[in-house]
Amino acid sequence: MTEEQNSKSGLTTSSNKVFGKMLQWQLSATAVVMVIALIVSGLHAGISALAGGLSVTVGAFFASKIAQRNSNEAATILVNLLKAEAVKIIIIVVLLFITFKLYKQLVPFALIAGLAAAALFSGAAMSKLDKTELEI
Repeated sequence: MTEEQNSKSGLTTSSNKVFGKMLQWQLSATAVVMVIALIVSGLHAGISALAGGLSVTVGAFFASKIAQRNSNEAATILVNLLKAEAVKIIIIVVLLFITFKLYKQLVPFALIAGLAAAALFSGAAMSKLDKTELEI
């Protein structure tokens, strides 16, 4: 394997770890908010919090697959990141729209709490990851 191929595979392995950790943090935050909403406000609040958190997590999962595409060109990397962000936003909006249309017992505050927790923890996970995991 050439040095260039090694660096590409290292980048992919490293980015898989980063995105995997981010998704774990999002799922954990969603679970915590769901349990709190379930205890405080009941079953429908727990389901609403879960729907909010999962919409962000599913969007982030698909966005991570787009962002991980290998490229050596800065322009292509930037385009992939922009595509990933657009896909993430579209998926979140579509899933929230479906949730609002289909779930009649929706608790909006719980849904927003789950969504916010997953969104905040995605950024926190990215910033708190050990720098050794990010080195290539």
